[in-house]
This record gives sequence, C-alpha cells and structure tokens, in this order.
Amino acid sequence: MPKRTPPLFPKTVAILKEFGENIRMARLRRDVTAKLTSERAGISVVTLTQIEKGSPSVSLGNYIQVLVTLGLERDILKVAADDELGHKLQDLGLKTRRRASKKGEE
Repeated sequence: MPKRTPPLFPKTVAILKEFGENIRMARLRRDVTAKLTSERAGISVVTLTQIEKGSPSVSLGNYIQVLVTLGLERDILKVAADDELGHKLQDLGLKTRRRASKKGEE
C-alpha cells in the first residue's frame, strides 16, 4: 500500500516549492550534477528531483541530507530561531502551554 500524503494548504505547497527551488539553485551555483549530489547524499536521482520540486512526500531527513551535501546544513538551524511572536507572548507574561491538551481535557 503506497504512502498517503495528507492534503496541504496552498501556502505550504508554495513554501515547499520555493524551498526545493532554493536547493536546486544552490546545487547549480556550485556546478554539481544531480547525479553527484544524489550519490553524496545517499539518495536516488529521482528523490533529488522530487526534493528540488518541493515534494511533500520526501522525508525531511532527505532534504537535510542534501543540505549537508551542499554545505548548507547550518541554514536549517535558522528555522524558528528568531521567534518574534513567541518572544512577544513571553514578554507579555501570557500563559503558554508546553503541549496541546488531550481531547476532552481543558
């Protein structure tokens, strides 16, 4: 039975496409072939192509492995590093939950 990808919001699809395109452009700027990049990342050329298209069905681990191959692994650490909204909420002293409550609990 094939994996089913949950439906995504259009904004999510656009972000993934841009992310994939950014990875593709980084590879091309480095003048590295898709074959060599996929070999170094330990994935198939087909998977790399899917990554560069922003496919949601490719695991995050594979995306990161390609970033490592291109020397861009530190960029992933920038995600949510400057959480402006979170800092504002924290500064206001609002109660924030560590995790979502279970169904039926308040």
